[in-house]
Amino acid sequence: MSEPDHDMRSLMEAADPSFDAVMTCVFGIQQHETRTYLTLLDHPGTTAEELADVLDRDRSNVNRSLTALLDKGLVKRDRRLLDPGGYVYQYTAVPLPDAKAMLHDALDAWTETVHGVIDEFEAESE
Repeated sequence: MSEPDHDMRSLMEAADPSFDAVMTCVFGIQQHETRTYLTLLDHPGTTAEELADVLDRDRSNVNRSLTALLDKGLVKRDRRLLDPGGYVYQYTAVPLPDAKAMLHDALDAWTETVHGVIDEFEAESE
């Protein structure tokens, strides 16, 4: 698995980080996955094929992005039955306020962990 496009250091050094950069860093996802989430906000109930057209990306890459977003709880998937038989999955982004709450929770948990590491650190005696 590749590293996210933004790391915590670059996020902390940015004077005015973008929402995309914060989301990418905090959730540990790629920029194209963040872009997929943001696009789904405007296109709820979209199939992977339809989303690939909107994003101008290969469907297999969009499917990987959707899987990552599903794993993070940022996207919901529903199955729609087709008239001739079979089914297709439709994807909807969790509402933006919910994603923001998830970002706050993840960042707060990380901050608490770092504070604990700082508080428990003791220098080795020489």
